[in-house]
Amino acid sequence: MIDPASPLAAIERLPLAVAMREDLWLYPTVEIVHIVGFVLLAGSIAVLDLRLLGLSQRLPVRALAAHVLPWSIGALLLIVPSGLLMFITHAGDFVSNPAFITKMALLMVAGLNAALFHAGVFRGAASWDANAAVPVTARMHAALSLLLWIAILACGRLLAYV
Repeated sequence: MIDPASPLAAIERLPLAVAMREDLWLYPTVEIVHIVGFVLLAGSIAVLDLRLLGLSQRLPVRALAAHVLPWSIGALLLIVPSGLLMFITHAGDFVSNPAFITKMALLMVAGLNAALFHAGVFRGAASWDANAAVPVTARMHAALSLLLWIAILACGRLLAYV
């Protein structure tokens, strides 16, 4: 139980948070939107990661990245608001849940991994775009990315059980 005077309790008292808890269909609908967004995000990321790890080598990496980026951005437009809506509904429970804390930490690491990939080795992708060996560094980013997204998915699912 959270302190009624805490900021988390105030968040949970927001009219939208109350509606999310009290309406029969609102929370499940928002959760479905969140899951659809996550599937789109993880799928678009996985396609690029798998290409970097050696699948479909004839596909140009830069063209594939340009193709999946709009899907990733669109997915984030579903995930972030729906995640915030679910959070405000049970803020006190989430901040004390080890699965939630781990999920948020893994999301930060996944974002950092993606930023480092795009700011680093991906800048030289013209030299290994298609029919060429992908640099070890790019493959390491891709493998880490896949592992992180699997772990993020697992943590999200575990929220209901931890």
